[in-house]
Amino acid sequence: MDEANNKLLLKRTINIKAVVTPRWKEEAQQQLQDQINQVDGQLQQMDMQAQQMIAEIQKQSPDPQGAQVKQQIENIQGQLTQRKSEMLDQKNKTLQQLQQVQMLEMDQEVNQGQVDSFFNLAKGDNLIKKMQVEVLIRDGIVEDIRGEL
Repeated sequence: MDEANNKLLLKRTINIKAVVTPRWKEEAQQQLQDQINQVDGQLQQMDMQAQQMIAEIQKQSPDPQGAQVKQQIENIQGQLTQRKSEMLDQKNKTLQQLQQVQMLEMDQEVNQGQVDSFFNLAKGDNLIKKMQVEVLIRDGIVEDIRGEL
């Protein structure tokens, strides 16, 4: 039996961990602050669009105080309220993440994400050990590869 029949090429997920440094912390905080600012901008834009829609409905209607117009306005306001609530929830989660980042200690390791990787598996290999691989980065540079390649 040749060697090709004794090996498999498998895919695994590798955890990426980052070492907390002043640069990492600053970049993470800036990224989260940008997300918060984006949500704030979207909330303002939604308010303006809703006001424009309401004004347009009232302008085009022969009876701006009629029941049908009031119903359309209530529908717009209801949709706006629901969407704003969802966005405020998102903003609060981001604010919590920002607070967590601010409390991280220097040189602490934090999960940064995951990537997929392929590896060879042969008879006699320990599958569990080959599956448990992680990469440690410091300011974007690989500092350590942990586990069995």
